Amino acid sequence: MPKDPEELPLRERKKLRTRQALVDTALELFTARDFTTVTLDEIVEAVEVSKRTFFRTFASKEDVALAPEKELWAAYVTDIESRPLTGEHLLGAYKDALFAALERMTDGWERRFQASRNLADRTPALTAHSLRHCSEVSANVVRIVEHRLAGKSPGHTELRLLLDLMLAAWHRALEAWASSDAAQQDRTALIRHMRQAFAAIPAVAALAAQDPV
Repeated sequence: MPKDPEELPLRERKKLRTRQALVDTALELFTARDFTTVTLDEIVEAVEVSKRTFFRTFASKEDVALAPEKELWAAYVTDIESRPLTGEHLLGAYKDALFAALERMTDGWERRFQASRNLADRTPALTAHSLRHCSEVSANVVRIVEHRLAGKSPGHTELRLLLDLMLAAWHRALEAWASSDAAQQDRTALIRHMRQAFAAIPAVAALAAQDPV
C-alpha cells in the first residue's frame, strides 16, 4: 500500500500537492478545450507556479496529460522488480502486479485516468505518446524478468507474449469499464472488469492451442 501523504515530510507533501494540482488543472483545461490549443503558460498560471517548477515534475504537455497512466505503470514496474517470480507462474505474477499497482494509486486516480484516456482517444499526438510509453514499459518489464530469473525463465518471445496477453485482457477490461454507466466507473468496478477479463485467458489459450502449427 502507498504511504499516507500525511506521513511524508512537509517538502514531499508540498511537491505532491503541486504535482496533483498540475495534473488536475491540465486535464480540466485540455478537456474543456483542446490539447493543442492549451498552452503551458496557461497551465502554470492557473496553478500559480513557474515553468521551472513544471519541468521539475513533467517533461512536456504530453507527460502531464498522461500522468495517471504513467503513474500506474511506474507502480507496476516497481512491483515487478520485487515480486517473487518463477518461470511456471509468470502470467499470474504479471496479473497480480497490476492489481497491486492499482491499489497504490491515490484517491481519485480513476477519475483522472478516465479523463486522460478520453483526451488521448481524440488527440493523435497523445495516442502516439501513450503507445510509445506502453512499448517502453513492456520492454523494460521483460528485461527485468529476464534478469531476475537469469536463465531459469522461458525465452524472450514467450515472456513478451505472456505480458502482451495480460495487457490485451487489461485493455478489454478498460473497454468494458469505460462503456459502463458513469456512476459505475469507480475503482471497484474496474477491478471487477479486470477479474472477468483475466478469467477468460485460459479459454483463449486453449483456443490458441487448437490452432494447427
